[in-house]
Amino acid sequence: MALTGIQIFKLLPKTNCKECGHPTCLAFAMALATGKADLSSCPYVSDEAKEQLAEASAPPVRPMQIGAGDRSFKLGGETVLFRHEKTFISPPGLGVLVTSDTDEGTLAERLKVWDTFQFERVGLNLRPELVAIKDLGGDSGRLATLAKKVVDESDFCLALMSEDVETMKAGIDASIERRPVIYAATKDNVDDMGALAKEKGLPLAVKASDMNGLMELTNKLTDMGVKDLILDSGSRTVRRAFEDQTWLRREAIVKKNRALGFPTITFPCEMADNLDKETVIAAMFIAKYAGIIILSDFIGESLFPLLVERLNIYTDPQRPMTVEQGIYEINGPDENAPVCITTNFSLTYFIVSSEIEASRVPTWLLIMDTEGLSVMTAWAAGKFVGDAVGIFVNKSGILGKVRHKKLIIPGYAAAISGDLEDEVKDSEVLVGPRDAAHITKFLKEFKA
Repeated sequence: MALTGIQIFKLLPKTNCKECGHPTCLAFAMALATGKADLSSCPYVSDEAKEQLAEASAPPVRPMQIGAGDRSFKLGGETVLFRHEKTFISPPGLGVLVTSDTDEGTLAERLKVWDTFQFERVGLNLRPELVAIKDLGGDSGRLATLAKKVVDESDFCLALMSEDVETMKAGIDASIERRPVIYAATKDNVDDMGALAKEKGLPLAVKASDMNGLMELTNKLTDMGVKDLILDSGSRTVRRAFEDQTWLRREAIVKKNRALGFPTITFPCEMADNLDKETVIAAMFIAKYAGIIILSDFIGESLFPLLVERLNIYTDPQRPMTVEQGIYEINGPDENAPVCITTNFSLTYFIVSSEIEASRVPTWLLIMDTEGLSVMTAWAAGKFVGDAVGIFVNKSGILGKVRHKKLIIPGYAAAISGDLEDEVKDSEVLVGPRDAAHITKFLKEFKA
């Protein structure tokens, strides 16, 4: 049972050091009790207190790591029902279904194609994460062979799907280095699957036909010491599956039902007869509230929109995407190259840097930390004003890399030019274009 704020406060060091970001230990305790703070923020809490506070500070949906390698991903950790309340934590993993009757050569070709689906957007590599191999006839050799092929010829994570324990063991032995998901424990095999998951230290999917059945299974497994569980409500119609996802999240977040406080797995591939319909269903599950989504195939025109939706939904609405403050060298600049300045809002950076790169003009690009605000918004908020930008320029070290002091600012920030010239001694501030499309022409006409 979760602890109250006062109970948590009694276990804290009571130093009121403010290093956790809260004015007092009592305020921090109240934030912990409501799930608005992390225990790790307190640098002085004792190990004994950490153990006692683990339940209170744990998120309602258990966090866990899926897979190993470059495509490994996190599930769970969710604390809210609606994104605007705080943020969603762990983007759902996107997977593709392969059946055990698939020819090895066919699988090899598919893996090559699926690996090409990697899309650059705002500096991030968007790609799917997982291949699910489904055993159709209890042939342990086939499951193991295909699992080994995925491990040897790709970096995809794995989910092994079989209700036969011996078949599952063979598949795990062939792919243990990739830390596959075990799917699934049911009322008929829960003891054996639970023991296998505990022995191998692997996440275990749990499948039942109703919520009471799920709770019985999860309670039994957690009593066995199996903690990393993934829920499958068994629904294979769109309406019922949607209702189940919402109900499960409400049970975990609102009612603090620990028996259902785990991420989920969904199968659009079993809810539609073509990939277009699957894509629409998957889009729904990205928002509400799947942990893993399994499709029948990956193709660019359906996968890319899902990846972009996932990126947008799982971007913190209270904290815009940013890039690191600093000096960026584009096209090999020298001491005569122009110096451009803009904010660290990721979209601004990637649009501006792309245009500079396309111009082929060697350029120094100064990125100033404005807490992720765009140029106009940062200027209006007083974060991209002349004196602040001047201090940044003076401290950045750029003036030691060029023999001129011509600074190019965005057209929308023209009002800061005078203050910037006052702050940076002997500088000349040039007002660049408002539209990024005109950057190429502007830079080609620049003279140091």
